[in-house]
Amino acid sequence: MSSILTNHGAIVALRTLKTINGQLTDVQTEISTGKRIGSAKDNSAVWAISKTMESDIAGFDAIGDSLAFGEATVAVASAGADQIVEKLTEIKELIVSAQSETADHDTIQTDIAAKVDQIESIIAAAQFNGTNLLATNMDGNGGTQLGILASLDRVGAGGAVTAREITVDSVDFEGSLDLASSLTAITDSTSAAGALTEIEAFLQTAIDGAAALGASESRLEDQSDFVGRLSDAMRRGVSAITDTNMEEASARLAALKTQQELAIQSLTIANSAPRMLLRLFQS
Repeated sequence: MSSILTNHGAIVALRTLKTINGQLTDVQTEISTGKRIGSAKDNSAVWAISKTMESDIAGFDAIGDSLAFGEATVAVASAGADQIVEKLTEIKELIVSAQSETADHDTIQTDIAAKVDQIESIIAAAQFNGTNLLATNMDGNGGTQLGILASLDRVGAGGAVTAREITVDSVDFEGSLDLASSLTAITDSTSAAGALTEIEAFLQTAIDGAAALGASESRLEDQSDFVGRLSDAMRRGVSAITDTNMEEASARLAALKTQQELAIQSLTIANSAPRMLLRLFQS
């Protein structure tokens, strides 16, 4: 049926053209923004998942900063502990040499005193941003443990999130390595024999403390590496569900442009129908 009031063919062609133009606009937006799902209206379920994951990624980025801060704090203390072990070893060598009756005990004691002072200086200086794991008062508030944010644990999609910490205990070399008042002064071979037993205990304490700090430092490095890898994997996951596949979008763009041209031609043909009806009355 043909009508001079309603052009059914033009209506269909126009509707098709509008649909194609809408799809073309969507594809051009995807290409320009790089996002296949950029808002909730594109796909509410996937968008909600991506936003949850993005919030977790932001949290893990903050955790990475926390771990870096904790690593630096422990690394400073660990370096100080290693240096103290070396100084105690040097003191032990001096004490061993003082076992001889012919040794210059006064000079040896002077050298030992200087190294004891150096150990005290190392303990006092081994702090990072006011936190000293070698001191009795770690943070100025009587603290003995350093809590470092290390992970976020989520149970279920959109479930509760729990923050996890790695706790590093201070080693308190300030209290346990009080050589100035606890190490016997060497005046002869007899006092040197007593000092040897004492320095051996101090050395073992320092070695144990340095080992503990080293283990904590290694654990923090491993956790930092894990968090970095986890964050990268989550970014890839978000990208996979929200980012535009540029090859696919390019192919769709080319196809839609062709469809647009055909739809325009169809609309032109449909709009010519009233003129064909007019010819019937002219013949």
